[in-house]
Amino acid sequence: MECVSAALFLQLWTQFDKDDDGFMDERKLEEFLRLVMKTSDASEVQKMKDKIVRRCDITADGRLHMEQVAGALLPKQENFLLMFRRETALDNSLEFMRIWRCYDSDSSGYISSAELKSFLQDLLHQHNQHISTDKLQEYTDTMTEVFDKNQDGRLDLKDLARILALKENFLLKFEMEACSQEDRRRDFENIFSHYDVSNTGALEGAEVDGFVKDMMELVKPSLHGSDLDKFKQVLLGHCDINRDGKIQKNELALCLGLKLNP
Repeated sequence: MECVSAALFLQLWTQFDKDDDGFMDERKLEEFLRLVMKTSDASEVQKMKDKIVRRCDITADGRLHMEQVAGALLPKQENFLLMFRRETALDNSLEFMRIWRCYDSDSSGYISSAELKSFLQDLLHQHNQHISTDKLQEYTDTMTEVFDKNQDGRLDLKDLARILALKENFLLKFEMEACSQEDRRRDFENIFSHYDVSNTGALEGAEVDGFVKDMMELVKPSLHGSDLDKFKQVLLGHCDINRDGKIQKNELALCLGLKLNP
């Protein structure tokens, strides 16, 4: 079998993993393997399919995880391009925004190809992986091609969220128009504690960024990085009553028309 590259694997995987959750329906595996292995030899494809099915922990609904399929197909050095999804998968917007702020180094509201390359290079160093300059450029080009949905050569908030496998917006768990003040207070407490990771009773820095991103995406799903700072300033201007650059718990409650329990 011809050596499978991570670039080809990732490009084809996105065609089969339509909801981008890192899983593929087992029923599509044979067609996927035929394309990724670049062969029409049915016996060779079937042999590889049997090998993957044996080693993979198939879910109850018959789905296979990307990492397991990649482990069976890709050489160890090529598998790195996919490893980042496991290593950096995020369950909150705070860590996401820390990464965004770090690599959007010119504060343009986008991650350029050069900034993405810097991100991948740091990730490689983190895992003691050493690759050539040409291979790093190949990884960068592949990531841009696969995740840059509007094909403008740069990544927006949504694009990077897909790369980092950011979980669903935390605020979607809550009914914004709860039936009673008690319900609203309960939801508010849960929401505030989620974003107040420093447990200081105030949102600051990436905590504000994460909250603003999730809140604004509820009304504007196509939120751009350049919009984020505008919304953040509006929120701070409205809620930061004592002008300390933070949003105190009581300040946010007041902005939302809530009276907290004493």
